[in-house]
Amino acid sequence: MKEIDKYKYCFVCGDKNPNGLKVKFFAEGDVAKAEYVAGPDFQGYKDMFHGGILASLLDEVMIKAVIAKGLVVVTAGMEVAFKKPVRIGQKILLTGKMTEQKKRIILTEGEARLVNGDIVATASGKYFVADEKMKEKLQESLEKGQ
Repeated sequence: MKEIDKYKYCFVCGDKNPNGLKVKFFAEGDVAKAEYVAGPDFQGYKDMFHGGILASLLDEVMIKAVIAKGLVVVTAGMEVAFKKPVRIGQKILLTGKMTEQKKRIILTEGEARLVNGDIVATASGKYFVADEKMKEKLQESLEKGQ
């Protein structure tokens, strides 16, 4: 598996964001993958992982599937369906893939599972391919994967 490029200050994947999650994403074929252990700093209810952080992880794994194909995109919208709660300390396995491209619109799907295979959330995303000016700006903080 190859590590997917990251943006230095990104809350989810950036190494330079002191408050970030610092998640590493990898490409395996057309699928982006990552693992994350739900930490106590991101509780909603006591001992429960916050759904907003899980949604951020799903957004990121879906966008990474697109970035792995060499496209620069920004999120236009997404939907998340939460299936089961995640407890603090549980490992989350994330996958995302690009499902369709319509000119400058990219569609994706994502999934979050526990190690035992239980699906905890699914997502669909819509992304805009960046125009040249935006692409140039976004590339300023790009860090190539290993």
